[in-house]
Amino acid sequence: MPCGALKMDTQLNAGDKLFKCGVCHEMFKRNGALKTHMRVHTGDKLFNCDVCNKLFKHVSTLKSHMLIHTGEKPFKCEVCDEQFRRSNHLRHHATVHTGVKPFKCDICGKMFINKSNLNQHCLIHPKDKTFKCEICQKLFMQTDGLERHMVIHTGDKLFTCEICHKMFNKNSSLKQHIIMHSGDFVIKCLHTVVTCGNT
Repeated sequence: MPCGALKMDTQLNAGDKLFKCGVCHEMFKRNGALKTHMRVHTGDKLFNCDVCNKLFKHVSTLKSHMLIHTGEKPFKCEVCDEQFRRSNHLRHHATVHTGVKPFKCDICGKMFINKSNLNQHCLIHPKDKTFKCEICQKLFMQTDGLERHMVIHTGDKLFTCEICHKMFNKNSSLKQHIIMHSGDFVIKCLHTVVTCGNT
């Protein structure tokens, strides 16, 4: 009997389970079933690939592996028809179409569709030259990045529109605002009306 297997020594009725796993106490009718079960605990890999002789613990893993040799790709993207051997590869690929980027760089805030792309990106950041916001712990590569970020916490508005004098705490917000001034429309200010347009 395999290590950990205990044969039941009591008299059992026909059809009762006779073999007990000494590790998890699951019961089996046949010693062969117990031996197969014991692979779960011992880590033995008994399913053999006929092509490359690689061994697997489960037949389902062997079947998935065989797709490498057959070239079969049963998982198809419904958007672009690209095919994949594994369902997790298809799920990873799908983020290309959704635009979802759940992995964020703690230093610069750039977003990525997968962890490996984030890890590759992080290599560009020097480990010893980061500046941390003491309020939210966000990291920056340069002091001016930290200074611009601090405006979020202080509420200071450092960027002013030269056309209507509206103030913004981010330069990007100001640039987006300025685009609005390029069309032909009227902006109502507190005291005057300014007409903007190409004249």
